[in-house]
Amino acid sequence: MNRDVQSLENDRLAFDLAALGYPGFSYLTACCSKRDPTEFVLSALQVVNLDSRVVEALPWVLLQHPDLDWRSLVSKAKANELQNKLGFLTSLARRVAESSGLLQTAKQLREWEAVLERSRLSREETLCHDSLTQAERTWLRSNRSKEAAHWDLLTDLSPEHLSHISLNPEPDSTASRAERDRERIWWISSESPNVPAQPGDEH
Repeated sequence: MNRDVQSLENDRLAFDLAALGYPGFSYLTACCSKRDPTEFVLSALQVVNLDSRVVEALPWVLLQHPDLDWRSLVSKAKANELQNKLGFLTSLARRVAESSGLLQTAKQLREWEAVLERSRLSREETLCHDSLTQAERTWLRSNRSKEAAHWDLLTDLSPEHLSHISLNPEPDSTASRAERDRERIWWISSESPNVPAQPGDEH
């Protein structure tokens, strides 16, 4: 998928989130009817380079839409080998539900997390950000959460970064994300000369 197509796909998903009621894209005017949340999550997880703001919204969709067809979502995720990504996001949503006192929601999420756990893949992948360089991947292996490591995902996403659903969100999520990005860039710029180049890193 070329960059123009990816950009259009990310834009479409952002408008889909606005239609679903996600606060992070409330400034957008929904241009279409509300999309089925199950279909939305599956579509988002198949984008190879997903906008980080859309990635951060996915646990919100899992939490806020009790009409989500979990049986179909899990079945189709497994058929497309997306169970690790969905399992990690379900774990994030479950942790937020527990800390927020949403016990019934947390129970449902925990049950589906267990189902996904039984089909967890033993392979490393990114959370919809395949364009990561080798240096970025090295940084994330050392800075990801236990949950991300468990699901073999290269991501630093955690409940504290989910500003629109966390019980105790960071004071300024945009500034926090920028600070995390600056830290990553600083580390990569200082370490990358010692990291062997990998096929595709030049793109």
